[in-house]
Amino acid sequence: MADHAVLVLPSANRVYARQGPALLAAELKALNALALGGQLRDIAVTELGDVPYVTFVGELDEPGLAVVSNLSSSYALYDRAGETLRPRSMRRLDRWDDDLVTIQRYSGKTNEQLTRLLLNVTVAAAAGAAAFTGERRLRVLDPLCGRGTTMNIAVLCGFDAAGIDVDKRDVDGYVHFFGTWLQDKRAKHTSRRSGTRTTFTFAADKDAQKRGENQEVVAIADDTVNAVQHLGKASVDAVVTDLPYGVQHGSEAGGALRRSPADLLVAALPVWRSVIRKGGAVGLAWNTRVLDRHAVEESLSDAGLAVVTDAPLGDFAHRVDQAVERDVIVALRP
Repeated sequence: MADHAVLVLPSANRVYARQGPALLAAELKALNALALGGQLRDIAVTELGDVPYVTFVGELDEPGLAVVSNLSSSYALYDRAGETLRPRSMRRLDRWDDDLVTIQRYSGKTNEQLTRLLLNVTVAAAAGAAAFTGERRLRVLDPLCGRGTTMNIAVLCGFDAAGIDVDKRDVDGYVHFFGTWLQDKRAKHTSRRSGTRTTFTFAADKDAQKRGENQEVVAIADDTVNAVQHLGKASVDAVVTDLPYGVQHGSEAGGALRRSPADLLVAALPVWRSVIRKGGAVGLAWNTRVLDRHAVEESLSDAGLAVVTDAPLGDFAHRVDQAVERDVIVALRP
């Protein structure tokens, strides 16, 4: 069996950077179970020359290489022989420049690496290794999309993306940003607006269009409980979202803004389940100081979703700031 090491991508967020190696190891353990059938072993954080790496043992076939290459914080991959590291070529999904996810800076933006971690474990639950090898072009919905970080990361990976948010200003801001970004990249694209919904269809160039590499982004300004009306039932492979921490997001179900994540889950989870295709998955990040894990699991179960328990998903809890301790959970639509 071969030894390998992954160099952890630095994070601009100092708090996340300190926890990055442990979170990357936890992510690889989860993806190893969800997408690789447990073919890797001895996954750990190891310091080599005073630099933390995530190390593991196992033969890297094509699916394994694809999964490891697309870890949220992977920077470089090496074959390891003792203290000697030999660089390996990686197989990234990334179809676009990473400025798609790094240009936007605004208050409340979720760390891009955490967002990709959440996306990775959710699509792994929904599609296994095929989500990382390019065999399946998935459609990802962020039902509390804000300014679109999750949507942009899905696009970066070559997926289709949809987002809905009750804050029209956020959605309009995202539509303006994304349209401008496509123009700056000289991408072949069209956009159409119908009421509160804007749809972009785009590809890198004419050759990509001919190869069938068009992608789609749909941005909707509305209450998340109306997602089925806009997207239809069984229309997405994965729902990926960061639950609200306070007043920033919410649902207007019943005519009043719902600031409580617990209330939001009760109102929205049945709708999100309807939008997900059979076998698809929902991945949530949330503040455990506001809502404990048992309550989230109970809400998912009450909505007819099966919480993933046969993969190590219990090591993602981490500190964001004094008021926020964030965790991650994934559930499947049977």
